[in-house]
Amino acid sequence: MNPNLSLLQAYPFERLRQLFATVTPNTVYTPISLGIGEPRHATPQLIKDAYCQAINDPQGGLSIYPATGGVPALRQSIGRWLQRRYGLQLNPDTQILPVNGSREALFALAQTVVNPAARLAPDQAPLVVCPNPFYQIYEGAALLSGAEPYFVPSDPARNFAQDWDSVPDAVWARTQLLFVCSPGNPTGAVMPLGEWKKLFELSDRFGFVIASDECYSEIYFREEPPLGGLEAAAQLGRSDFRNLLILTSLSKRSNVPGMRSGFCAGDAALVKQFLLYRTYHGSAMSTVVQAASIAAWDDEQHVQDNREQYRAKFAAVTPILAQVLDVALPDAGFYLWADVKGSDTDFARELLALYNVTVLPGSFLAREARGFNPGAHRIRMALVAQTPECVEAAERIVQFVKSRN
Repeated sequence: MNPNLSLLQAYPFERLRQLFATVTPNTVYTPISLGIGEPRHATPQLIKDAYCQAINDPQGGLSIYPATGGVPALRQSIGRWLQRRYGLQLNPDTQILPVNGSREALFALAQTVVNPAARLAPDQAPLVVCPNPFYQIYEGAALLSGAEPYFVPSDPARNFAQDWDSVPDAVWARTQLLFVCSPGNPTGAVMPLGEWKKLFELSDRFGFVIASDECYSEIYFREEPPLGGLEAAAQLGRSDFRNLLILTSLSKRSNVPGMRSGFCAGDAALVKQFLLYRTYHGSAMSTVVQAASIAAWDDEQHVQDNREQYRAKFAAVTPILAQVLDVALPDAGFYLWADVKGSDTDFARELLALYNVTVLPGSFLAREARGFNPGAHRIRMALVAQTPECVEAAERIVQFVKSRN
């Protein structure tokens, strides 16, 4: 067996299951889960219609093998979206590649980029640099590629911004891949242009690839949409997007997590090699999903409607929770990242036992690095259910916190 499999840690939701194994929820209350970031708004009808039409297409549907690079119409649809959203003109044949959701692609990209044989010393594996807190696929992708993950310290006083200046040159010299997430999971923070400039300069100096996870980019609460990685590169005169790929999906934007549809885009040289890897990996997207994806990327009205639902929900829920928790409206995303001033695991267990509400301990979303776990004493709440259910959960949490004081 691949020995690196033994290095993998349990996924946060498996750890949550283990944490709750001896907890009996209070059945006086109906269960409400804020634990998993699975969109639960209705899938737009136009996407379902396109899916059904495609599956019944006598010339396509499920009767043909799909191409790994996707049909030209899908790449062109994604290109139009990038133009509308960021004002960018990308070549749909060389700079855009459909993927089966961003999680799958984030993992596969590390297997493409990392050269485990490239060592500065016999006992030094290449590094994949990750934010902390982070999406755990970054760590798993690093380990199974033969690299070691390196977690960058974050500053809770600055909305958990990464302290890139604390990373020594010796680390950057071993780095082959840097994962960033903006808007971030779990904090919802958006990286500003100055931060991108710093990372591009480091990439130019040390030669590593930047993979920007942007799956929450279309759920935001201010009038100005979040800055994207390709957009930042273009503003800084990097129109070739060298050593940069962005990855995103329709899951959150269009409420279709079960479709597993997204794309990566950026540096044409990286896209070419990623396509080669994916051709052998067998990562082609069904033509039925491609047809539904075209309908999704070509329509913005359902995205605006979805965003307004989240805005109304957060406006209702955040003030309720702010009565008893250190919590604030994020820049973007659908999570609230709250300081509970104590053990996050105890908080989650007791809340489930007494009020039948599930939240995710923040320590499960981070790693202890240099003696500090930045997720400790925090919880992540995914406001993915309908507003009345989220409000009910918030009111129960208020009761719970008041009962503990």
